[in-house]
Amino acid sequence: MTDLTATRQAGVSTLSVDTYRAIWRWHFYAGLIAVPFMILLAVTGSLYLFRDEIDRTAFASRTIVAEATTPQQVPSALIATAQTAFPAARVEAYRPPVGPTASARVTLDTDAGTAYVFLNPYSGAILATMLKTQEFNEVVRKLHSLEYFGTYANRVIEAMAGFAIILVVSGLYLWWPRRQTGGVLSVRGTPSRRVFWRDTHAVTGAIAGGFIAFLALSGLPWSSFWGGKLTELTVATGTGYPAALWDNVPTSGEHAQHAMQTVGWTMEASPMPMSQHSMGDGTMGDSAMGDGMMGDAAKAAPLGIDRIVEIARERGMAPGFEVTLPSDATGVFTTAVYPDDLSQVRTIHIDQYSGKPLVDIGYADYGPVAKVTEFGINVHMGQEFGLPNQLLMLATCLAIILSSVAAVVMWLKRRPAGRLGVPPYPTSRRVYGALWGMALVFGVLFPLSGLLIVAMIALDVLVIRRVPVLKRTFA
Repeated sequence: MTDLTATRQAGVSTLSVDTYRAIWRWHFYAGLIAVPFMILLAVTGSLYLFRDEIDRTAFASRTIVAEATTPQQVPSALIATAQTAFPAARVEAYRPPVGPTASARVTLDTDAGTAYVFLNPYSGAILATMLKTQEFNEVVRKLHSLEYFGTYANRVIEAMAGFAIILVVSGLYLWWPRRQTGGVLSVRGTPSRRVFWRDTHAVTGAIAGGFIAFLALSGLPWSSFWGGKLTELTVATGTGYPAALWDNVPTSGEHAQHAMQTVGWTMEASPMPMSQHSMGDGTMGDSAMGDGMMGDAAKAAPLGIDRIVEIARERGMAPGFEVTLPSDATGVFTTAVYPDDLSQVRTIHIDQYSGKPLVDIGYADYGPVAKVTEFGINVHMGQEFGLPNQLLMLATCLAIILSSVAAVVMWLKRRPAGRLGVPPYPTSRRVYGALWGMALVFGVLFPLSGLLIVAMIALDVLVIRRVPVLKRTFA
Protein backbone atom coordinates (compact mmCIF):
# COMPACT_ATOMS: atom_id res chain seq x y z
CA MET A 1 0.00 0.00 0.00
CA THR A 2 1.45 3.39 -0.98
CA ASP A 3 1.60 6.34 1.40
CA LEU A 4 -0.91 8.18 -0.83
CA THR A 5 -3.39 5.28 -0.64
CA ALA A 6 -3.02 5.04 3.11
CA THR A 7 -3.54 8.77 3.47
CA ARG A 8 -6.67 8.65 1.32
CA GLN A 9 -8.11 5.73 3.30
CA ALA A 10 -7.37 7.52 6.56
CA GLY A 11 -9.14 10.61 5.20
CA VAL A 12 -12.18 8.58 4.17
CA SER A 13 -12.22 6.85 7.57
CA THR A 14 -12.00 10.18 9.41
CA LEU A 15 -14.79 11.65 7.28
CA SER A 16 -16.93 8.56 7.93
CA VAL A 17 -16.41 8.86 11.69
CA ASP A 18 -17.18 12.59 11.57
CA THR A 19 -20.35 11.96 9.56
CA TYR A 20 -21.43 9.33 12.08
CA ARG A 21 -20.75 11.70 14.98
CA ALA A 22 -22.61 14.58 13.34
CA ILE A 23 -25.69 12.46 12.56
CA TRP A 24 -25.57 10.86 16.02
CA ARG A 25 -25.48 14.32 17.61
CA TRP A 26 -28.34 15.48 15.35
CA HIS A 27 -30.33 12.33 16.14
CA PHE A 28 -29.76 12.91 19.86
CA TYR A 29 -31.00 16.51 19.81
CA ALA A 30 -34.03 15.64 17.67
CA GLY A 31 -34.90 12.76 19.99
CA LEU A 32 -34.46 14.87 23.11
CA ILE A 33 -37.04 17.32 21.75
CA ALA A 34 -39.41 14.81 20.14
CA VAL A 35 -39.59 11.90 22.63
CA PRO A 36 -42.29 13.37 24.94
CA PHE A 37 -44.47 14.24 21.95
CA MET A 38 -43.84 10.88 20.27
CA ILE A 39 -45.03 9.06 23.39
CA LEU A 40 -48.11 11.31 23.61
CA LEU A 41 -48.95 10.66 19.95
CA ALA A 42 -48.43 6.91 20.35
CA VAL A 43 -50.60 6.60 23.48
CA THR A 44 -53.48 8.73 22.18
CA GLY A 45 -53.18 7.18 18.72
CA SER A 46 -53.44 3.68 20.20
CA LEU A 47 -56.65 4.64 21.98
CA TYR A 48 -58.16 6.34 18.94
CA LEU A 49 -57.56 3.28 16.77
CA PHE A 50 -60.20 1.50 18.84
CA ARG A 51 -62.64 4.40 19.25
CA ASP A 52 -65.62 2.37 17.96
CA GLU A 53 -64.79 -0.58 20.21
CA ILE A 54 -64.41 1.77 23.19
CA ASP A 55 -67.78 3.35 22.41
CA ARG A 56 -69.48 -0.05 22.20
CA THR A 57 -67.99 -1.34 25.47
CA ALA A 58 -66.95 1.36 27.93
CA PHE A 59 -69.80 3.64 26.84
CA ALA A 60 -72.40 1.05 25.84
CA SER A 61 -74.99 2.74 28.07
CA ARG A 62 -75.25 5.57 25.57
CA THR A 63 -74.38 3.84 22.29
CA ILE A 64 -76.12 0.44 22.51
CA VAL A 65 -79.86 -0.25 22.89
CA ALA A 66 -81.97 -3.39 22.94
CA GLU A 67 -83.62 -4.14 19.62
CA ALA A 68 -87.39 -3.74 19.93
CA THR A 69 -90.33 -5.04 17.93
CA THR A 70 -91.84 -1.56 17.74
CA PRO A 71 -90.72 0.70 14.89
CA GLN A 72 -88.09 3.35 15.50
CA GLN A 73 -89.30 6.90 16.01
CA VAL A 74 -88.91 9.32 13.12
CA PRO A 75 -85.92 11.70 13.26
CA SER A 76 -88.06 14.79 13.90
CA ALA A 77 -89.56 13.20 17.02
CA LEU A 78 -86.13 12.24 18.36
CA ILE A 79 -84.82 15.74 17.68
CA ALA A 80 -87.79 17.28 19.49
CA THR A 81 -87.03 15.11 22.52
CA ALA A 82 -83.35 16.05 22.41
CA GLN A 83 -84.28 19.73 22.43
CA THR A 84 -86.04 19.29 25.76
CA ALA A 85 -82.58 18.77 27.30
CA PHE A 86 -81.36 22.07 25.83
CA PRO A 87 -84.50 24.15 25.12
CA ALA A 88 -82.67 27.23 23.79
CA ALA A 89 -80.24 25.31 21.59
CA ARG A 90 -80.13 25.19 17.79
CA VAL A 91 -80.09 21.77 16.13
CA GLU A 92 -76.87 21.31 14.15
CA ALA A 93 -76.91 17.67 13.09
CA TYR A 94 -78.65 14.33 13.37
CA ARG A 95 -77.04 10.90 13.11
CA PRO A 96 -79.49 8.02 12.55
CA PRO A 97 -78.82 4.69 14.25
CA VAL A 98 -76.11 2.69 12.45
CA GLY A 99 -78.00 -0.54 13.11
CA PRO A 100 -80.96 -2.00 15.02
CA THR A 101 -79.08 -1.96 18.34
CA ALA A 102 -77.44 1.46 17.97
CA SER A 103 -78.55 4.74 19.49
CA ALA A 104 -79.36 7.92 17.59
CA ARG A 105 -77.41 11.11 18.20
CA VAL A 106 -78.49 14.74 17.95
CA THR A 107 -75.89 17.52 17.91
CA LEU A 108 -76.96 20.87 19.36
CA ASP A 109 -75.39 24.31 19.48
CA THR A 110 -75.79 25.48 23.09
CA ASP A 111 -74.58 28.49 25.04
CA ALA A 112 -71.92 26.25 26.59
CA GLY A 113 -70.76 24.90 23.22
CA THR A 114 -71.60 21.97 20.97
CA ALA A 115 -73.51 19.25 22.83
CA TYR A 116 -74.47 15.64 22.08
CA VAL A 117 -77.75 14.00 23.03
CA PHE A 118 -77.89 10.20 22.68
CA LEU A 119 -81.37 8.67 22.37
CA ASN A 120 -83.03 5.27 22.25
CA PRO A 121 -84.55 5.31 18.74
CA TYR A 122 -87.42 3.03 19.80
CA SER A 123 -88.63 4.64 23.03
CA GLY A 124 -87.20 8.10 22.45
CA ALA A 125 -85.62 8.04 25.90
CA ILE A 126 -82.56 10.22 26.40
CA LEU A 127 -79.59 7.96 27.20
CA ALA A 128 -76.97 10.63 27.83
CA THR A 129 -76.20 14.29 27.28
CA MET A 130 -72.76 15.88 27.22
CA LEU A 131 -70.73 18.63 25.72
CA LYS A 132 -68.69 17.53 22.72
CA THR A 133 -65.54 18.51 24.60
CA GLN A 134 -66.39 15.92 27.28
CA GLU A 135 -66.82 12.99 24.90
CA PHE A 136 -63.97 10.51 25.46
CA ASN A 137 -62.87 10.04 21.86
CA GLU A 138 -63.04 13.79 21.27
CA VAL A 139 -60.76 14.34 24.26
CA VAL A 140 -58.32 11.76 22.89
CA ARG A 141 -58.42 13.35 19.43
CA LYS A 142 -57.74 16.83 20.78
CA LEU A 143 -54.87 15.57 22.92
CA HIS A 144 -53.45 13.77 19.90
CA SER A 145 -53.31 17.01 17.92
CA LEU A 146 -52.74 19.31 20.93
CA GLU A 147 -55.81 21.17 19.67
CA TYR A 148 -56.66 21.93 23.29
CA PHE A 149 -53.74 24.34 23.42
CA GLY A 150 -54.36 26.33 20.25
CA THR A 151 -52.89 26.69 16.77
CA TYR A 152 -49.28 27.09 17.85
CA ALA A 153 -49.37 23.87 19.88
CA ASN A 154 -50.85 22.08 16.87
CA ARG A 155 -47.93 23.33 14.81
CA VAL A 156 -45.54 21.87 17.37
CA ILE A 157 -47.13 18.48 16.69
CA GLU A 158 -46.70 19.12 12.96
CA ALA A 159 -43.00 19.85 13.50
CA MET A 160 -42.68 16.67 15.57
CA ALA A 161 -44.15 14.63 12.71
CA GLY A 162 -41.29 15.90 10.56
CA PHE A 163 -38.85 15.12 13.36
CA ALA A 164 -40.20 11.57 13.48
CA ILE A 165 -39.20 11.12 9.84
CA ILE A 166 -35.78 12.65 10.58
CA LEU A 167 -35.32 10.28 13.52
CA VAL A 168 -36.19 7.29 11.34
CA VAL A 169 -33.78 8.28 8.56
CA SER A 170 -30.90 9.21 10.88
CA GLY A 171 -31.62 6.21 13.10
CA LEU A 172 -31.38 3.80 10.18
CA TYR A 173 -28.02 5.34 9.26
CA LEU A 174 -26.74 4.82 12.81
CA TRP A 175 -28.17 1.27 12.98
CA TRP A 176 -26.78 0.16 9.59
CA PRO A 177 -24.46 -2.85 10.17
CA ARG A 178 -20.76 -1.94 10.09
CA ARG A 179 -19.01 -5.32 10.30
CA GLN A 180 -20.91 -6.27 13.44
CA THR A 181 -23.64 -8.86 13.98
CA GLY A 182 -24.89 -8.08 17.49
CA GLY A 183 -27.44 -5.35 17.90
CA VAL A 184 -28.57 -5.56 14.28
CA LEU A 185 -31.60 -7.81 14.65
CA SER A 186 -30.93 -9.15 18.14
CA VAL A 187 -30.66 -7.60 21.59
CA ARG A 188 -27.50 -8.17 23.59
CA GLY A 189 -26.99 -8.15 27.34
CA THR A 190 -29.50 -7.74 30.16
CA PRO A 191 -31.66 -4.79 31.27
CA SER A 192 -28.96 -3.77 33.75
CA ARG A 193 -26.55 -2.99 30.91
CA ARG A 194 -26.67 -0.01 28.58
CA VAL A 195 -26.11 -2.18 25.50
CA PHE A 196 -29.44 -3.91 26.13
CA TRP A 197 -31.32 -0.61 25.90
CA ARG A 198 -29.20 0.57 22.97
CA ASP A 199 -30.05 -2.59 21.02
CA THR A 200 -33.72 -2.46 22.05
CA HIS A 201 -33.92 1.11 20.79
CA ALA A 202 -32.04 0.43 17.56
CA VAL A 203 -33.62 -2.90 16.60
CA THR A 204 -37.16 -1.71 17.39
CA GLY A 205 -36.61 1.45 15.36
CA ALA A 206 -35.10 -0.45 12.44
CA ILE A 207 -37.97 -2.94 12.25
CA ALA A 208 -40.76 -0.40 12.75
CA GLY A 209 -39.08 2.61 11.11
CA GLY A 210 -40.98 2.43 7.84
CA PHE A 211 -44.32 2.21 9.64
CA ILE A 212 -43.38 5.08 11.97
CA ALA A 213 -42.50 7.26 8.98
CA PHE A 214 -45.80 6.29 7.35
CA LEU A 215 -47.77 7.32 10.44
CA ALA A 216 -45.97 10.65 10.55
CA LEU A 217 -46.44 11.37 6.85
CA SER A 218 -50.07 10.23 6.66
CA GLY A 219 -50.96 12.36 9.69
CA LEU A 220 -49.52 15.56 8.22
CA PRO A 221 -52.52 16.35 5.93
CA TRP A 222 -54.54 17.20 9.06
CA SER A 223 -51.92 19.70 10.26
CA SER A 224 -52.63 23.41 10.00
CA PHE A 225 -49.61 24.57 7.97
CA TRP A 226 -48.35 21.58 5.95
CA GLY A 227 -51.86 20.21 5.50
CA GLY A 228 -53.15 23.64 4.52
CA LYS A 229 -50.49 23.96 1.83
CA LEU A 230 -51.33 20.48 0.51
CA THR A 231 -55.00 21.47 0.33
CA GLU A 232 -54.09 24.64 -1.58
CA LEU A 233 -52.03 22.55 -4.00
CA THR A 234 -54.85 20.08 -4.69
CA VAL A 235 -57.36 22.89 -5.21
CA ALA A 236 -55.02 24.76 -7.57
CA THR A 237 -54.16 21.66 -9.60
CA GLY A 238 -57.61 20.07 -9.59
CA THR A 239 -56.29 16.94 -7.88
CA GLY A 240 -58.52 17.20 -4.81
CA TYR A 241 -62.31 17.47 -4.87
CA PRO A 242 -63.82 17.78 -8.40
CA ALA A 243 -64.63 21.51 -8.54
CA ALA A 244 -66.57 21.02 -11.80
CA LEU A 245 -69.48 19.56 -9.80
CA TRP A 246 -70.10 23.06 -8.39
CA ASP A 247 -70.09 24.82 -11.79
CA ASN A 248 -73.87 25.18 -12.07
CA VAL A 249 -74.61 25.46 -8.36
CA PRO A 250 -74.88 28.77 -6.46
CA THR A 251 -72.42 28.76 -3.58
CA SER A 252 -71.95 30.77 -0.42
CA GLY A 253 -68.66 32.09 0.89
CA GLU A 254 -68.58 29.35 3.50
CA HIS A 255 -66.53 26.16 3.25
CA ALA A 256 -67.48 22.67 4.36
CA GLN A 257 -64.88 22.66 7.13
CA HIS A 258 -66.84 25.33 9.01
CA ALA A 259 -70.39 24.37 8.01
CA MET A 260 -70.46 20.57 8.42
CA GLN A 261 -70.33 18.40 11.52
CA THR A 262 -68.85 15.46 9.61
CA VAL A 263 -66.29 16.31 6.95
CA GLY A 264 -63.28 14.49 5.51
CA TRP A 265 -59.93 15.97 4.56
CA THR A 266 -60.67 16.28 0.84
CA MET A 267 -63.98 18.05 1.32
CA GLU A 268 -62.83 20.57 3.95
CA ALA A 269 -62.03 23.29 1.42
CA SER A 270 -65.05 22.67 -0.82
CA PRO A 271 -67.63 25.50 -1.05
CA MET A 272 -71.08 25.11 0.45
CA PRO A 273 -73.97 25.27 -2.06
CA MET A 274 -77.03 27.45 -1.47
CA SER A 275 -80.63 26.31 -1.57
CA GLN A 276 -82.93 27.69 -4.27
CA HIS A 277 -86.71 27.57 -4.62
CA SER A 278 -89.08 27.67 -7.54
CA MET A 279 -91.40 30.63 -8.14
CA GLY A 280 -94.13 28.22 -9.22
CA ASP A 281 -93.77 28.72 -12.98
CA GLY A 282 -90.74 26.54 -13.38
CA THR A 283 -88.32 29.47 -13.18
CA MET A 284 -86.04 30.40 -10.35
CA GLY A 285 -86.53 33.53 -8.32
CA ASP A 286 -83.83 36.13 -7.79
CA SER A 287 -82.64 33.83 -5.04
CA ALA A 288 -80.78 31.96 -7.78
CA MET A 289 -78.70 35.08 -8.32
CA GLY A 290 -78.08 35.42 -4.62
CA ASP A 291 -79.39 38.98 -4.07
CA GLY A 292 -82.89 38.15 -2.88
CA MET A 293 -82.04 34.75 -1.50
CA MET A 294 -83.03 35.42 2.06
CA GLY A 295 -86.37 36.98 1.19
CA ASP A 296 -87.47 34.40 -1.37
CA ALA A 297 -86.15 31.34 0.38
CA ALA A 298 -87.74 32.34 3.64
CA LYS A 299 -91.19 32.28 1.96
CA ALA A 300 -90.82 28.71 0.75
CA ALA A 301 -91.60 25.71 2.93
CA PRO A 302 -88.44 23.75 3.70
CA LEU A 303 -88.47 19.97 3.81
CA GLY A 304 -88.26 18.30 7.18
CA ILE A 305 -85.43 16.14 8.49
CA ASP A 306 -87.59 13.01 8.06
CA ARG A 307 -87.70 13.45 4.29
CA ILE A 308 -84.00 14.30 4.07
CA VAL A 309 -83.06 11.06 5.84
CA GLU A 310 -85.32 9.19 3.42
CA ILE A 311 -83.60 10.86 0.45
CA ALA A 312 -80.17 9.92 1.79
CA ARG A 313 -81.21 6.29 2.15
CA GLU A 314 -82.90 6.26 -1.26
CA ARG A 315 -79.63 7.44 -2.79
CA GLY A 316 -77.71 4.62 -1.16
CA MET A 317 -75.86 6.39 1.65
CA ALA A 318 -73.98 3.84 3.75
CA PRO A 319 -75.10 3.35 7.37
CA GLY A 320 -73.44 5.73 9.81
CA PHE A 321 -74.14 8.90 7.84
CA GLU A 322 -74.83 12.17 9.61
CA VAL A 323 -77.11 14.98 8.44
CA THR A 324 -75.99 18.56 9.04
CA LEU A 325 -79.00 20.89 9.05
CA PRO A 326 -79.03 24.27 7.27
CA SER A 327 -78.16 27.18 9.54
CA ASP A 328 -80.34 29.68 7.67
CA ALA A 329 -82.86 30.01 4.83
CA THR A 330 -80.17 29.76 2.16
CA GLY A 331 -78.36 26.76 3.58
CA VAL A 332 -78.52 23.13 2.53
CA PHE A 333 -78.95 19.79 4.23
CA THR A 334 -75.67 17.88 3.99
CA THR A 335 -75.47 14.14 4.47
CA ALA A 336 -71.97 12.75 4.86
CA VAL A 337 -70.49 9.38 5.74
CA TYR A 338 -66.89 8.23 6.16
CA PRO A 339 -67.02 4.47 6.73
CA ASP A 340 -64.07 2.07 6.81
CA ASP A 341 -64.71 1.21 3.16
CA LEU A 342 -63.38 4.17 1.15
CA SER A 343 -65.59 3.29 -1.81
CA GLN A 344 -68.61 4.12 0.38
CA VAL A 345 -67.36 7.59 1.38
CA ARG A 346 -70.03 10.05 0.29
CA THR A 347 -71.18 13.65 0.68
CA ILE A 348 -74.52 14.93 -0.65
CA HIS A 349 -75.64 18.56 -0.43
CA ILE A 350 -79.45 18.68 -0.66
CA ASP A 351 -81.62 21.72 -1.43
CA GLN A 352 -83.71 22.27 1.70
CA TYR A 353 -86.83 23.21 -0.33
CA SER A 354 -86.92 20.88 -3.33
CA GLY A 355 -84.96 17.97 -1.91
CA LYS A 356 -82.82 18.03 -5.05
CA PRO A 357 -79.22 16.84 -4.60
CA LEU A 358 -77.11 19.82 -5.62
CA VAL A 359 -73.77 18.03 -5.27
CA ASP A 360 -73.31 14.29 -4.83
CA ILE A 361 -69.68 13.25 -4.48
CA GLY A 362 -67.91 10.06 -3.47
CA TYR A 363 -64.36 8.75 -3.24
CA ALA A 364 -64.42 7.67 -6.89
CA ASP A 365 -64.86 11.33 -7.88
CA TYR A 366 -61.78 12.55 -5.99
CA GLY A 367 -58.61 13.59 -7.79
CA PRO A 368 -55.44 11.43 -7.62
CA VAL A 369 -53.73 13.33 -4.79
CA ALA A 370 -56.93 13.30 -2.73
CA LYS A 371 -57.36 9.55 -3.28
CA VAL A 372 -53.82 8.78 -2.14
CA THR A 373 -54.13 11.12 0.83
CA GLU A 374 -57.49 9.70 1.95
CA PHE A 375 -56.13 6.15 1.60
CA GLY A 376 -53.18 7.08 3.80
CA ILE A 377 -55.45 8.67 6.38
CA ASN A 378 -57.73 5.61 6.35
CA VAL A 379 -54.80 3.28 7.03
CA HIS A 380 -53.42 5.71 9.62
CA MET A 381 -56.74 5.53 11.50
CA GLY A 382 -56.88 1.73 11.33
CA GLN A 383 -59.92 1.60 9.05
CA GLU A 384 -58.77 0.30 5.67
CA PHE A 385 -58.09 -3.40 6.36
CA GLY A 386 -60.19 -4.05 9.43
CA LEU A 387 -58.71 -5.60 12.58
CA PRO A 388 -55.31 -6.42 10.96
CA ASN A 389 -54.96 -2.72 10.11
CA GLN A 390 -55.76 -1.72 13.69
CA LEU A 391 -53.29 -4.25 15.11
CA LEU A 392 -50.51 -3.17 12.73
CA MET A 393 -50.93 0.49 13.65
CA LEU A 394 -51.17 -0.47 17.35
CA ALA A 395 -47.92 -2.44 17.05
CA THR A 396 -46.30 0.62 15.47
CA CYS A 397 -47.51 2.84 18.32
CA LEU A 398 -46.17 0.35 20.88
CA ALA A 399 -42.86 0.27 19.00
CA ILE A 400 -42.67 4.07 19.27
CA ILE A 401 -43.25 3.88 23.03
CA LEU A 402 -40.72 1.05 23.50
CA SER A 403 -38.05 2.71 21.36
CA SER A 404 -38.59 6.06 23.11
CA VAL A 405 -38.38 4.57 26.61
CA ALA A 406 -35.30 2.56 25.63
CA ALA A 407 -33.67 5.73 24.28
CA VAL A 408 -34.26 7.58 27.56
CA VAL A 409 -32.92 4.70 29.68
CA MET A 410 -29.90 4.31 27.37
CA TRP A 411 -29.18 8.03 27.67
CA LEU A 412 -29.50 8.02 31.47
CA LYS A 413 -27.08 5.09 31.71
CA ARG A 414 -24.55 6.83 29.44
CA ARG A 415 -24.92 10.39 30.73
CA PRO A 416 -22.05 11.61 32.95
CA ALA A 417 -23.04 13.14 36.29
CA GLY A 418 -23.96 16.80 35.96
CA ARG A 419 -23.84 16.78 32.16
CA LEU A 420 -26.28 16.03 29.34
CA GLY A 421 -24.02 13.52 27.66
CA VAL A 422 -24.49 14.84 24.13
CA PRO A 423 -22.58 12.78 21.51
CA PRO A 424 -19.18 14.31 20.62
CA TYR A 425 -18.66 16.94 17.95
CA PRO A 426 -17.18 15.85 14.62
CA THR A 427 -13.49 16.78 14.36
CA SER A 428 -13.82 18.16 10.82
CA ARG A 429 -15.94 21.15 9.89
CA ARG A 430 -16.42 19.79 6.36
CA VAL A 431 -19.22 17.55 7.54
CA TYR A 432 -21.38 20.54 8.49
CA GLY A 433 -21.86 21.40 4.84
CA ALA A 434 -23.64 18.08 4.34
CA LEU A 435 -25.70 18.69 7.48
CA TRP A 436 -26.84 22.09 6.25
CA GLY A 437 -27.70 20.51 2.90
CA MET A 438 -29.86 17.87 4.59
CA ALA A 439 -31.47 20.55 6.75
CA LEU A 440 -32.33 22.47 3.58
CA VAL A 441 -33.97 19.39 2.01
CA PHE A 442 -36.04 18.71 5.13
CA GLY A 443 -36.85 22.41 5.36
CA VAL A 444 -38.35 22.36 1.87
CA LEU A 445 -40.33 19.17 2.51
CA PHE A 446 -41.36 19.95 6.09
CA PRO A 447 -40.96 23.72 6.69
CA LEU A 448 -41.75 23.83 10.41
CA SER A 449 -39.44 20.90 11.13
CA GLY A 450 -36.79 22.50 8.93
CA LEU A 451 -36.92 25.72 10.95
CA LEU A 452 -36.35 23.77 14.16
CA ILE A 453 -33.45 21.86 12.59
CA VAL A 454 -31.78 25.08 11.43
CA ALA A 455 -32.26 26.60 14.89
CA MET A 456 -30.91 23.42 16.49
CA ILE A 457 -27.75 23.30 14.35
CA ALA A 458 -27.16 27.05 14.64
CA LEU A 459 -27.51 26.93 18.43
CA ASP A 460 -25.14 23.97 18.63
CA VAL A 461 -22.46 25.40 16.31
CA LEU A 462 -22.68 29.11 17.07
CA VAL A 463 -23.55 29.14 20.78
CA ILE A 464 -23.00 25.88 22.64
CA ARG A 465 -19.67 25.17 20.98
CA ARG A 466 -18.35 28.68 21.74
CA VAL A 467 -19.53 29.14 25.33
CA PRO A 468 -17.30 27.08 27.68
CA VAL A 469 -19.90 26.50 30.41
CA LEU A 470 -22.48 25.32 27.86
CA LYS A 471 -19.89 23.20 26.08
CA ARG A 472 -19.08 21.43 29.37
CA THR A 473 -22.76 20.99 30.29
CA PHE A 474 -23.70 19.55 26.91
CA ALA A 475 -20.60 17.33 26.70
